Amino acid sequence: MNRNLRARDIMTEGVTCVRENQSLLDASRMMRDLNVGCLPICGSDQRLQGLITDRDIVIKCCAEGKDPARMLAGELAGTLHWIDADSNAQEAVDTMEVHQIKRLPVIDVAGGRRLVGMITEANLAINLSDEDIAEFAVRVYAAN
Repeated sequence: MNRNLRARDIMTEGVTCVRENQSLLDASRMMRDLNVGCLPICGSDQRLQGLITDRDIVIKCCAEGKDPARMLAGELAGTLHWIDADSNAQEAVDTMEVHQIKRLPVIDVAGGRRLVGMITEANLAINLSDEDIAEFAVRVYAAN
């Protein structure tokens, strides 16, 4: 990876948030309409609270017999990992590998701590060598 790249250089911009007080049904419809499998969860203060995936909705709501129309996105916020937009892009890759995550929110710390984008596996595929992609896959998908 180019050592001069920053997280903001490899991220996807224009991230849409689901609000913490919206239902999982709302979140799933947003995912469908946006053609994404993950949404950031934002609080009433517009700050990032967590992430929710389509898998979270299935495993933690539907499979447990809960009603997605009554369960709130904020209930699934969980542990949050993120990267500063001005951090080195390699730091983003390292963070994703260490925490075995496939999506990493990008926060503009200097610009008011706003959510400005998301780094995904697709972003890495564009910016990493084949060897680096293979190493990333082993580290993220390896069984614990």
